[in-house]
Amino acid sequence: MLNEITDSIDISEDDENFLINFLKDFHYKIIKENDFNNFEKNSSEWIKHILENNNKEPEKVLKMMINHKVSKYWFTSFMGFFYQFGIGCELDKGKSVELYLLAIGNNSEIKNDSLNEDFDFDQLNYDKDTFNYLTNKNIIIGKYLLSIFYYKDIILDINYKRNKLLSLEILTKNNDLEAQYNLAVCYQSGDGVKSNYRKAFELFLSAAKRGNLDAQYNLAICYMDGMGTQKDKKKAFKWFLKSESKQLITQNKGERKEFEKNLKLAIANDSKAQNYVGYCYNNGKVTNKNETKALKWYLKSAENGNAMAQCNLGISYLLNNKITNKNDKKAFEWLLKSAISGYTNGQCILGICYNHGIGTDVNEKKAFEWYLKSAENGNIIAQVNLGLCYRNGIGTNKNEKKAFDLFLKSAIAGYADGQCNLGFCYMNGVGTDKNEKESFKWYLKSAENRNEIAQNNLGNCYQYGIGTDKNDTKAFEWYMKSANAGCANGQYNLGICYRNGVGTEKDKVKAFEWSMKSAENEHDKAQNYLGYCYKNGIGVSKNEMKALVWFMKSAENGYAMAQCNLGICYKKGIGTDKDEVKAFKWYLKSAENGYALAQFYIGECYYDGIGIDRNIHKAIDWYEKAANNGIKEAKSILNNILSDIQD
Repeated sequence: MLNEITDSIDISEDDENFLINFLKDFHYKIIKENDFNNFEKNSSEWIKHILENNNKEPEKVLKMMINHKVSKYWFTSFMGFFYQFGIGCELDKGKSVELYLLAIGNNSEIKNDSLNEDFDFDQLNYDKDTFNYLTNKNIIIGKYLLSIFYYKDIILDINYKRNKLLSLEILTKNNDLEAQYNLAVCYQSGDGVKSNYRKAFELFLSAAKRGNLDAQYNLAICYMDGMGTQKDKKKAFKWFLKSESKQLITQNKGERKEFEKNLKLAIANDSKAQNYVGYCYNNGKVTNKNETKALKWYLKSAENGNAMAQCNLGISYLLNNKITNKNDKKAFEWLLKSAISGYTNGQCILGICYNHGIGTDVNEKKAFEWYLKSAENGNIIAQVNLGLCYRNGIGTNKNEKKAFDLFLKSAIAGYADGQCNLGFCYMNGVGTDKNEKESFKWYLKSAENRNEIAQNNLGNCYQYGIGTDKNDTKAFEWYMKSANAGCANGQYNLGICYRNGVGTEKDKVKAFEWSMKSAENEHDKAQNYLGYCYKNGIGVSKNEMKALVWFMKSAENGYAMAQCNLGICYKKGIGTDKDEVKAFKWYLKSAENGYALAQFYIGECYYDGIGIDRNIHKAIDWYEKAANNGIKEAKSILNNILSDIQD
């Protein structure tokens, strides 16, 4: 309707003047607007206020604009605002955008039409200047409104930065030291203002002389990199030391000298020293911990080709913190540089990236290749990861003997994960003869080195007397260590100790609490036990709906007993409506996973036609499986069925 000039309607002279003045006032309001936070709300209220004061109904005003002789050229942006906020019409944001775009799109069209001899201004009763004047206002309004519609957050951000800058300038003039430093940062980074290194330098210098430690540090960088001033290594060193003087003075004299020596070398662009300084800041060694400063030094060193710094920088990007804003892609890129340069840690972590698809696609073959390079260079972590590849056939052919040899190398070197995996090999005869005493020995070493999995496994050894004498007290103690370290198996086994009084007094509440921790760590057996606790009110108030939820979680994680329990819930309507079809479905999953009781229930379902069509032959098959797996009742029923068939 608006792509062509619409049919005219009779509009009184008063209405015509009202519309034109309304358009002019709206244009003026927009270009003078500073509060874009509340622009849309304020403008809507302003329009309603104008209409009320002039006794105009919004529906009629909108209709007048739509049917005006030059609606397409003067009022499209204004009408768009009406539709955007439902003023005199149904709210329609899609239509509002169309109208804004139409207003802006007419920019070039108007220029052509206004110069076209066929465009009859006399027929429209407007002179050319008035027509173009109001058309341009429509275009400007359209641009503003469309920008706010799509880019309100950006506009607000620009305004925030502008106001922030003005505030900092005022405070700086009033000798506010913190504001002076922050204003320098704005000029340095171009935050809300065009970058001006000279101004930044001058502000840093002034604030540094007044004792601002951050300004002193940034001033040192200015002298080191020649930002806003000439490079000066001596001044850079002087201001770096001033910025850290409070911390350095408390340090061991030898360590302080080592830091100062490396700082001088780092300023002189020595990549090894730059990485050392980054390490100090990253770990709070000699100086205060500061991840921002660490990242900058790592970056300098990495860009200078230092493989260790490239790895450290990659690790920084892998970590989820406010400094680096976790960036797996950048992490991968720096780790790749480090690995290619031959740094073993970089090679190992790059293997992990390929193995788990961190910053790149999963590629088990490449993961294996980088683990191999790193392991051959003596990296004990890579030796374990490579051993796992051989043990599980990841990116290479399965080879348990090679896996064992690699775990042994890593274990002898003192790596707790290697010791734990070696214990596993001895326990299960993986790549070597089964030897429970050796397994216990390596689990003990690993557990003492704080490996939480080994601590849990050591608890098992003590509880069941595997490779050592049975000792429930020690079992409980090691389960406790493992559980506190966050191991889901350790938490589950600790819950069992409290449940059954193994090495401690029975405590149903503590059993529930540790099972909850384990369940939240996705331990399927713990999730099933929680369902049992909620169903029967053991260690917690009875809650059948929560019981259903935990049985469901465990069942979906593949635990056969929970799948059977979930089937029972649907069969009996525990925590949910009765549903025999769903009951059959979960019994079947459990039965197919080998759970004998579920096999018995499936036999019943097929025999009686519960949740499935009756099928005697299938009932016999499932009763037979249940009977073979120890369900005595299944054997009795099976005999009766077979007897009836024979009769």
